[in-house]
Amino acid sequence: MTAKTAYERAAPAGRHAARWSEDYARVRRAIAFISGHWRDQPDLDEIAADVGLSPAHFQRLFSRWAGISPKEFVQAITLDHARGLLLGSASILDTALEVGLSGPGRLHDLFVDHEAMTPGDYKRRGAGLEIAWGTHPSPFGSALIMATARGVAGLAFADGAHEEPAILEDMTRRWPAARYSHAPERTAPYAARIFTPELWRESDPLKIMLIGTDFEVRVWDALLRLPLGQAVTYSDLAAHLCSARAARAVGSAVGRNPVSFVVPCHRVLRKDGGLGGYHWGVTRKQAIIGWEAGRLAARG
Repeated sequence: MTAKTAYERAAPAGRHAARWSEDYARVRRAIAFISGHWRDQPDLDEIAADVGLSPAHFQRLFSRWAGISPKEFVQAITLDHARGLLLGSASILDTALEVGLSGPGRLHDLFVDHEAMTPGDYKRRGAGLEIAWGTHPSPFGSALIMATARGVAGLAFADGAHEEPAILEDMTRRWPAARYSHAPERTAPYAARIFTPELWRESDPLKIMLIGTDFEVRVWDALLRLPLGQAVTYSDLAAHLCSARAARAVGSAVGRNPVSFVVPCHRVLRKDGGLGGYHWGVTRKQAIIGWEAGRLAARG
């Protein structure tokens, strides 16, 4: 009998093989309820009743998924908490940009080493590029991962198998001239590396390949320097890159981020502290913010 990989341990086999997906489906409904009632600070009984589970069962399920209790999660995703994250956001970004995090070492807690396509490669719309893809369970629904010989080139999310064809079409449309192959055995190690915090090591950086315009890559590069649990506004990000008046252009670049979660576009919020949009759904954005809060809480 061979030893299980970290990813296999994270997504158990047998009748529990889809536990991550099942948990997220239930948690997603709970987060939708929380997002509509956060001002009332709903308690455990109210949320559990909406999901159709007993309070004790829901507490166990949610805490296993998020790493924090439902009550702590409510606090983590309220707009008041979002505003708190934004306090001093400029100094956070200034610090990240000035302390040498632009090198191939620790860009953020996932420890990412990244490179970008040349402008010529980008203009050729992926011609000559071979991209493997596969779908894998994740804490945030099905994750469609795309990889090249130089690392992860795409990460998207779907809420079930019925959405996966549309998600694949959305991602492949970005680089229509590339050659694609369904090879989940090649993308599975990346899924393990991305969604298993125990594998986030500076000594083994995740390789990613950014495919976009020069301006988009600059925006994504800045996002890679945001620490776990910190946020920045669109206007602050624009001010650091060029001009605060470019907030709309920065917002468009954030929305076109092809490597979701790894390039943490979910950490960009509106100036008033609101969550703003998210290509893969605001509910999922809330889920990721809360999940990250759980990781921080686990560190004490």
